[in-house]
Amino acid sequence: MRDWVRAAVVAGVVSGGPSTLHALVTGRDPLAATLAAGAMVLPRERRPVVLVVVALPVHFAISFWWAFVLSRVLRGRASVVRGALGGVVIAALDLRLPGRRFAPVRRLALGPQVADHLVFGAVVGGMLQGSQGSLSRVR
Repeated sequence: MRDWVRAAVVAGVVSGGPSTLHALVTGRDPLAATLAAGAMVLPRERRPVVLVVVALPVHFAISFWWAFVLSRVLRGRASVVRGALGGVVIAALDLRLPGRRFAPVRRLALGPQVADHLVFGAVVGGMLQGSQGSLSRVR
């Protein structure tokens, strides 16, 4: 399996941690971000199960895309820190361009969403760094 594909799968799974934890601590719906992603595809849908089912492949498609982009941008220079910085750039693009056009995305707390993207980039960067044979080197 290509390194960026493996990184996309792992990062796609763990990157929702910050917003989920934030939602649980603040008493908000931990599925709000997932439901918002589903509502981007089916804006009139209100059934949570349907929105979750729609959101999962969309989330992973986006994760695969951004992991591929990071693998090309960071080629040979991947690190946790560079990946995290890439994640912040991805957050700016994801949350400002398509995301902010959708009310369910606009209603999400911005900080936890940025943290999710930062974790995504850090995980991808770290995994790509490890695939370069330099896991001990963090820049």
